[in-house]
Amino acid sequence: MKTVTLPGGESVPALGLGTWHMGERGSDRAAEADALRLGIDLGMTLIDTAEMYASGGSEEVVGDAIAGRRDGLFIVSKVLPYNADHTGTVEACEASLRRMGIETIDLYLLHWPGSSPLEETFGAFEQLQRDGKIRHWGVSNFDTGEMEDVQDAGRGNCATNQILYNLTRRGPEFDLLPWCDRKGMPVMAYSPLEQGRLGGHKALRPIADKHGVSDLTIALAWVLRRDGVIAIPKAARQEHVRANLAALEVALDDEDIAALDAAFPPPKAKKHLEIL
Repeated sequence: MKTVTLPGGESVPALGLGTWHMGERGSDRAAEADALRLGIDLGMTLIDTAEMYASGGSEEVVGDAIAGRRDGLFIVSKVLPYNADHTGTVEACEASLRRMGIETIDLYLLHWPGSSPLEETFGAFEQLQRDGKIRHWGVSNFDTGEMEDVQDAGRGNCATNQILYNLTRRGPEFDLLPWCDRKGMPVMAYSPLEQGRLGGHKALRPIADKHGVSDLTIALAWVLRRDGVIAIPKAARQEHVRANLAALEVALDDEDIAALDAAFPPPKAKKHLEIL
């Protein structure tokens, strides 16, 4: 398993398990938990969730999947901006812990910028760290200028920024990814497959045939090739988990990259950070 190093020196898997939209239908819950268990067995021990996903239902699926096997896992969750004052942050974290049946969240993120002062939210994160309820904290959906504010308010202790990044959403390459690289801060790429919409793209098919994998596997390999990026695709079925894992074995060559750049051009100017 390729790994990425957090600012504090801890290594985490570069390929994790996303859970957005899991827990929305009770009839799917067992299969979703099974997919997460398979991913863990295959080395994808980083699991990303949030209190927003299915109004806590996603965290409950995570709780099902990790019951009795918490050791060695790296659990990520998020607080909603409108819960992100000091008291609300602490209460939201405690509720997430209960839903997942765990004592500590490894990485706790502010889901997107909100109205609560960053100093207040980060102060709550620090209290949660002192209380042993979280280990690291970070943010999600913050653009470059906002990350400057995060660095100031958080005294340089932000562990990551989780952003929308894939072949069709390359805007962060212009300034946000270089900024994070300079700070030694990895990013987490959510929806690295554009929620499956990259499947069947005509530019991916010949490259996929060349490597003997699916077109979505090629799209994920493109994200994973970049150092300092953690990809967290959702896979609610076991066959999708295995297809995602196969991306780690794909070595895209210069010809592949040139073809992908032609089909999905890199940004030539600053673009506002996109959000799904």
